[in-house]
Amino acid sequence: MPFIRIDIASKLSKEQKALLAEKITEAVGSVTQAPAHVTYVIINELEHEDIAVGGKLLTDRA
Repeated sequence: MPFIRIDIASKLSKEQKALLAEKITEAVGSVTQAPAHVTYVIINELEHEDIAVGGKLLTDRA
């Protein structure tokens, strides 16, 4: 039973999330042979103030 967590720093529409979940489920299934009905995709949308790169928050980067 695969659990795939996607952390993304942008807002996606419901349609984009559905397509992303579909494509990820297909890719995981093609490698692991796990059926789609047991594959979980969790999409976590992060705010730029919740992410730092090189020690700087994305909101503070130039």
